[in-house]
Amino acid sequence: MESAFNVDLRGVVDLLSRHLYSSPRVYIRELLQNAADAITARRAADPGAPATVTIEVADGRLSVHDTGIGLTEDEVHVLLATIGRSSKRDELGFARHEFLGQFGIGLLSGFLVADEISVRTRSATGGPTVLWTGRSDGRYEVAPAGEERDEPGTTVTLAARPDAAEWVTERTITELAELYGSLLPIDVTVNGRRTTVGAPPWQTKHASPAIRRNFLQKHGAELFGFTPLDVVDLHVPEAGLTGVAYILPTPANPAVRGGHRVYLKRMLLTESADGLLPDWAFFARGVVDAAELRPTASREALYEDDLLEHTRLELGRQLRAWLVQLAETDPDGLRAFLGLHHLGVKALALHDDEMLRLVDQWLEYETSAGRMTLAQFRSRHPNGRYTTSVDEFRQLAAVSGAQGVGLVNGGYVYDGEILPRLTRIDPDARLARLDPSELVTHLGPADPEAELRARPFLGAAGRVLDPLGCEVVLRDFDPASLPALYLTSRAAQHHAELREARDLGDELWADVLGAMERTLAVDRPRLVLNHRNPLVRRVTGLPDLTLAATAVEALYGMALLHGHHPLRPADTAALNRSFLGLLDWAVQGGTHG
Repeated sequence: MESAFNVDLRGVVDLLSRHLYSSPRVYIRELLQNAADAITARRAADPGAPATVTIEVADGRLSVHDTGIGLTEDEVHVLLATIGRSSKRDELGFARHEFLGQFGIGLLSGFLVADEISVRTRSATGGPTVLWTGRSDGRYEVAPAGEERDEPGTTVTLAARPDAAEWVTERTITELAELYGSLLPIDVTVNGRRTTVGAPPWQTKHASPAIRRNFLQKHGAELFGFTPLDVVDLHVPEAGLTGVAYILPTPANPAVRGGHRVYLKRMLLTESADGLLPDWAFFARGVVDAAELRPTASREALYEDDLLEHTRLELGRQLRAWLVQLAETDPDGLRAFLGLHHLGVKALALHDDEMLRLVDQWLEYETSAGRMTLAQFRSRHPNGRYTTSVDEFRQLAAVSGAQGVGLVNGGYVYDGEILPRLTRIDPDARLARLDPSELVTHLGPADPEAELRARPFLGAAGRVLDPLGCEVVLRDFDPASLPALYLTSRAAQHHAELREARDLGDELWADVLGAMERTLAVDRPRLVLNHRNPLVRRVTGLPDLTLAATAVEALYGMALLHGHHPLRPADTAALNRSFLGLLDWAVQGGTHG
């Protein structure tokens, strides 16, 4: 046996009018939207018909008069009282793409502020004026209006509930009409004051490009509170989209998505649309009008579909083309932009070769030879290296540069992924990641006689650092101010992490990780002592090998700290032991003195 659903009309009205929308203020947008659709429908048959919406508000009572197509009594029943029936709207022509929304459904938003709504309407196709009265409990009635309208159109009237009185004042209605409907191609007035301004600012004609740019910059400042660094025109024919992107004049947080201002058929959809531009374009704020993009049910956001994805990609392409053109025509402007928004360009360079070329040619990096572009660095250091850690760069930059090995700091966001991609735009790019252990081969050997004299010291130093898994070597290198350098290969780092995980894991995982550890053959980390350093020369000449071993532990701990290497418990113990040992020696030496 088939049965029909029992529908609680009051619950449906409450759901649509109170829970579909984020704020009561959208009811003005919905009333304007219905009025604009009705005018569009009438002018399709009669292009010379008037296009005006007159809003009157006083003492908590609101009336919205339009010169639209109006409704017959049958259409009133279909459009205003049949919730969710799209087929009838299609038959009447109200679902065509020329219209802003689904005619009539937005009327329910009036129940956000009122318990009763009346609609007085006269159809342009003929017939008497009809009065529809709907109530928030789901009841409605349709009757002859009694008083005929002078011309076709519709008047929507409502009186605010006491708890919603703030939404039905002249000031609030005027502000909301200006916010949502300022760009509508019709005349809208609130108590005689016009709230529409005409065509979108980016479509306004100007005497010159410079004047237009200044005009749009002022528009951007009014909307967003900042004077844009630049203005980029946007155009996507498939979406019927036109508009502009305003470039932020200050650095933007890439983790925070910027809200874009989106109009649909010149009615404001939202001030904070998400996902209109690609994620990497966080340096821009868009203001666009689109005819074909779909809104969500509440018409407060864009519906995610293939057209929106195509639009997003096309807008990203246009922003990228603007950057390329900026590099060709305004190098100073590009440098100013990159100084603020390099992260966005880097993010794009991860998968776009054109942007990778721009990064290579224009973006300055920190190197062992000072700040310069990657192209400049590669021309000076054909066999240069890069690090993927800022701490590693700071530890090794001076040493690497002194030995003639160019080093790039690739430790910031996206750099570690960008640098290996340079071969895509230059097959001869030989910029490889530095393995710190290979730097030892570039450090000059100590004087043979000096190394021979230091052999007892090196033996004692090796014995004290052997339990810590570290070897000791003596070299002669610049800068002389650096006494010791801790160098470990990436394989050795992995080995150390594996060993630490084995020590912390349970018995099963300890056995598994122990078996893996035994299969790895890696070089041990090295503590490289700089014989060019005066302190190291004095330490290597100490006759007391016990004191020399304590000094080596101190140099070892200092090298770990200088390189920002993690300290294991054994490392911390060695550092503490050396500090206390040297302090004890100093106190005893002072007493004996």
